[in-house]
Amino acid sequence: MFKSGFIGIIGRPNVGKSTLLNGIMGEKIAITTHKPQTTRNRITGIKNLENGQFIFVDTPGIHKATTPLGKYMVNTAVNTFGDMDLMLLLVETGRKIHDDDIFILKSLQGVKAPVILAINKIDLAEKKVLLPLIDELRNLFPFREIIPISALNGDGLNILIDMIWNILPEGPKYFPDDMITDVSERFLAAEIIREKITVLTHQEIPYSTAVIVDSFKEDEGRNLTRIHATINVEKKSQKGILIGKQGSMLKEIGRQARLEMENFFATRIYLELFIKVSKGWTKDSKMLKEFGY
Repeated sequence: MFKSGFIGIIGRPNVGKSTLLNGIMGEKIAITTHKPQTTRNRITGIKNLENGQFIFVDTPGIHKATTPLGKYMVNTAVNTFGDMDLMLLLVETGRKIHDDDIFILKSLQGVKAPVILAINKIDLAEKKVLLPLIDELRNLFPFREIIPISALNGDGLNILIDMIWNILPEGPKYFPDDMITDVSERFLAAEIIREKITVLTHQEIPYSTAVIVDSFKEDEGRNLTRIHATINVEKKSQKGILIGKQGSMLKEIGRQARLEMENFFATRIYLELFIKVSKGWTKDSKMLKEFGY
């Protein structure tokens, strides 16, 4: 019996959705940082098994958004609800259910797809905290299954895969066996650059940058890919911070991004970065569309 289907990974910001996707896939597909709202778009990971193919869709964190960019991110996540064969809601352990988790549970009311609840970061939790949390959540929504996991350490992920296989219907193979994601190489390159910016900078900088890959050219004879990308910021002062003293910050962003790209794309990378001030782009609907949001 061969089973397949689309599984939406949802949850509030910074709960570990992208870490879970990468853990399930066994390699890095989605960028991850310790800062909330890192994921902005849907990221697809295709898990191929002997008896199934699972298409996981990582989504931005669901929260009560106020900015146009934030609203786009939340809509991107919520719009997956009707398209999926199975929903995977991720929450994290704690003594109290987060307000955003309650907001998500209310949003799930009426969704026809079965919902698995995965309680993340159990490596940081005590049983006396975990068990009451499970009871409380079970009373709030009719979950098909509830499973404690650690997305970072991999605890419970094999059990989660078995649960998913049991729930999904018989279905076709949607993608070839050698395909692990349906997003473009340009998109992945831009995301890697944005991840390095998010990790290396502080305050509003990670949330005020949009990366556009202007050129992605492969030279197979030389085992080299040339990538030219523009980092868009909202203010002139942000441009100065990203450049750094004598260009030190931009060089380090480029160095770390290039090394990760070489590992991911299995080729030498020539990376050139430019910085452009696109004033107020996070609040401008036209620029948001231009930047892929």
